[in-house]
Amino acid sequence: MQTQPPSRGAPLCLTTGLLATVALLAGAAAAQQAPLRDSFYWIGEQNKASLIMLSEKGIVTKELAAKIAQSVTQVIADGSKPGAARSADYLKIEESMIKIAGPDVTRIHSGRSRQDLGQTTRRLHLREAALTTFGQFIDARATLLQMAERDANAILPFYTHGVQAQPTTLGHYLGGYLEAMSRGSDRYKEAWARLNLSPLGGAAGGTSSFPIDRPRLAELMGFDGLVVNSFDSGQVSNQDLGVEMSGLAASGALTLSMFAADLTQQYSDPYPWFQFADGKTTGSSIMPQKRNPRLLENFHEAASAVIGKAVTYYLQANNVVSGMNDYKSETPLEATRATGNLYRDFAEMMKAMVFFPARALEEVNGDYSVTTELADILQRDAEVPFRVGHHFASDLVTYGRSKKLKPTEIPYAEAQRLFTSASKYFGIEGATLPLTEAQFRRALTAENMVTSAKPVGGPQAAEVARMLANERARLQADRDWLAATRAKLDEAAKKRDAGVASLAR
Repeated sequence: MQTQPPSRGAPLCLTTGLLATVALLAGAAAAQQAPLRDSFYWIGEQNKASLIMLSEKGIVTKELAAKIAQSVTQVIADGSKPGAARSADYLKIEESMIKIAGPDVTRIHSGRSRQDLGQTTRRLHLREAALTTFGQFIDARATLLQMAERDANAILPFYTHGVQAQPTTLGHYLGGYLEAMSRGSDRYKEAWARLNLSPLGGAAGGTSSFPIDRPRLAELMGFDGLVVNSFDSGQVSNQDLGVEMSGLAASGALTLSMFAADLTQQYSDPYPWFQFADGKTTGSSIMPQKRNPRLLENFHEAASAVIGKAVTYYLQANNVVSGMNDYKSETPLEATRATGNLYRDFAEMMKAMVFFPARALEEVNGDYSVTTELADILQRDAEVPFRVGHHFASDLVTYGRSKKLKPTEIPYAEAQRLFTSASKYFGIEGATLPLTEAQFRRALTAENMVTSAKPVGGPQAAEVARMLANERARLQADRDWLAATRAKLDEAAKKRDAGVASLAR
């Protein structure tokens, strides 16, 4: 059963509701994810690419290429058997190849080192994790956009310095976070341009005397180009790439954690306007009145863990001479994967969130965040100097709060008196409030303030609709980019398989 706070109006954005259901959904989503490709897999794929290139360049003969192809294929097949060992060390994989076809198969390592294999493997893992995370990022934005569109013009407060500032709308408020997340989309694509570059063929850092075709290796592995300088590719670029991917993870986590903090702040109210549907995980073991925001608490912890991983990498990568292992750690990969899980959890959390529009409007109407518009109306429509209008509005707030009155409860006669007094403060004698009582009352409504907004990016309905439509278009563009990028990688994998199969004949 859905529990509503005792205020007017029905909840909006009600979706799956029960938190137990959310947990099941999260588990189902995890189960549907493809298994992670391990280092054994990616060394095998690099072996395929190297063999094809070596054969094309004549570095190995066709006859030897056939033997190597058979050994590479057999090692991969053996490693795919249930319970089989899947080593991440190339030399152990090479031992298995030698057992199958003899020592000549080691010519596959011509012009290569475990250094460039290792750096390429790290990029391949990070590349795969980045695309998975980007897909989860798209899903999280889609969930937030759906909530924003469902009742875009419902009014709620926003805060500055922790104090209610002005009224806005649900679509405008959530749209602000969506726009921030869209900047994250730009960062992902910009990072991809540097991530999807190949170190393969750089050997230990100085290449080799073999005529290795590095661009061909990059093409076969689905890379868009090379980390050109071979020393950079093996010994330097790891650091700045790790910093970039860790920073990308931290940036995404910080945006989401700010939104979660917003929810946490208003959740402490006895009747919050964003609230999780009741379920077994929201209750207290001893206090029957408690409705604990467990999902928010868990989300805060997960966001902090992502940021912690990013900071950890900065420390690992600092003040380290080139060629060391410190900055070649798996921390950026861990941060990227953890960020993907964070986006997944965010989407599920928002599906369990209920928005109460009447309660949000009640919160706005219970304070004086609309008085900015009162000062603007006096300047715009009655030529009252802004500072005079601002002084009057401030005095109005002081009076109303001292009498424990809401804006709608302030007597019109008191407003007239306060305006005359505020004008006198600036040397204007005998001034009268240039608003009728009806105009004065309307000026103090949240609806008037929201609908009166004019500039680009404001909370007015037409502008919110335009901005949300832009976000929907951005989502589709990102889906298209992700699909095209994955298709290119899939095509490269097919070329590797076909090339090795052809050589094995």
